[in-house]
Amino acid sequence: MPAEVEERVVKKGRKREQKDQNTLGDRAWREAVSWFWVILAFLFIEGSLVQARVIPTGSMEKTVLIGDHLIVSRFGYDAGVPFTNLHVPLWRNPKRQQIIVFRAPLPGQGYPDFIKRCMGVPGDHIKIVGGQVFVNGIPLKEPYTVHREGAAQTAPENFPARRDELIFPDRPEWAAELSSDIVNGELVVPPGQYFMMGDNRDNSNDSRFWGFVPRENIIGTPVIIYMSIDAPEEVWEPGHVVDRFGAYVSALIHPSEVRWKRLFHTF
Repeated sequence: MPAEVEERVVKKGRKREQKDQNTLGDRAWREAVSWFWVILAFLFIEGSLVQARVIPTGSMEKTVLIGDHLIVSRFGYDAGVPFTNLHVPLWRNPKRQQIIVFRAPLPGQGYPDFIKRCMGVPGDHIKIVGGQVFVNGIPLKEPYTVHREGAAQTAPENFPARRDELIFPDRPEWAAELSSDIVNGELVVPPGQYFMMGDNRDNSNDSRFWGFVPRENIIGTPVIIYMSIDAPEEVWEPGHVVDRFGAYVSALIHPSEVRWKRLFHTF
C-alpha cells in the first residue's frame, strides 16, 4: 500500500475513533442532565406539592382507616427539602374541622407525622362537655366522630374541666401550659398555634394530651386515597419494611385484602 494511502486510512480511523468518543461523551452528558432534572423535579414535587403517606393507627377511624395510603397536598402549607429538617411555612393556614397532616410537637419521639382534625385555630375558645365539642360557645356538628359507649363521662371527653385527672406521658410540661391557657373554663388557642383531635375520640393521642401544634409544624392536607390494604396495625409502623413488603405481596395474591371501595376517595 502506498504511503499516502496508508496515511489517509490512519487519519480516517483516528477521526472515526474521535467521533465515537465524542458521541459517547455527549450521550453520558445528556443522560446526566436528564437524571439531574428528574431528581430536581422529584425534590420539588416531594418538597412543596404532594407527598404519600400511610396511616398506621386508628385515631381517625372511620374517616381514615389503618392501611389507607394517602396523597397529601403540601401546596401553600409547607415547603422543604426531602429527607432533611429544612422547611418553611407558606401562606395557607389550617381551617377549623379540616383534616391536617403535621409534625407532632413530641421531640422525644423525633417529631412524628400525625394526621388529625383541626378543632381550634388561633383565638378559639374550646371546651368539651360529655363528648360534645364547643368552639366559641357554639356546639360543633361532627357526624364523622366515633365514640366508645360510656366514654362521655370520662375526663378526655370533659376537657379541660377535668384536666387534673389526665396524665401526659408524652409531654409532661403540657400540664402547666394547659392551666395557663384556660380562661373561664375554656381553653384559648394562642397565636400561631392549632388544637388537633382524632375523629376516633376515645382512641386518639392528640392535643388534649400533648398540647398545641405550632404553625411551622403543619405539612398539608390529604386529597385522595390511592390505595387501602387491610393489614395489622404494626405493619404500617415506621421501620417495619419487611412486614410492609409482605403486606403488598399478600394483597397481590389475595385481592380481597384491598379495600377497593375506598380507592380514589377524595377529602
